[in-house]
Amino acid sequence: MLNTIILVIHALIAIALCGVILLQRSEGGGLGIGGGNAGGMMTARGAADLLTRSTTILGALFISTSILLAVLAATGKRSHAIDTTLAKRAVTSAPATVGGVQVVPNAAPAAAPPRPVPADQVPLAN
Repeated sequence: MLNTIILVIHALIAIALCGVILLQRSEGGGLGIGGGNAGGMMTARGAADLLTRSTTILGALFISTSILLAVLAATGKRSHAIDTTLAKRAVTSAPATVGGVQVVPNAAPAAAPPRPVPADQVPLAN
């Protein structure tokens, strides 16, 4: 629950940070609307200072929430013991067969049946 709340705040900060960065005046003019006439509510210098300060604050908040999310993700991983109860309760209802040979669990391996000898390798009687 806490992870979800922080993740939503993190996403909102990221969106706000993108918006503030796009509002700033770049070297070539870009999308920046930081300028304006002297009769406006803010001068170009005041708007640039506000956008710079906003970018700094939002950037610091973004990095803080990133670190907090990483710490929460790292501490949320707890190792669990492997559950072996199913292996203890496993019971075969019918004997398994592999290649026509019945497989018995925990039994010693049976001797392999003799292989037929090819006709050209049969020794001739004297």
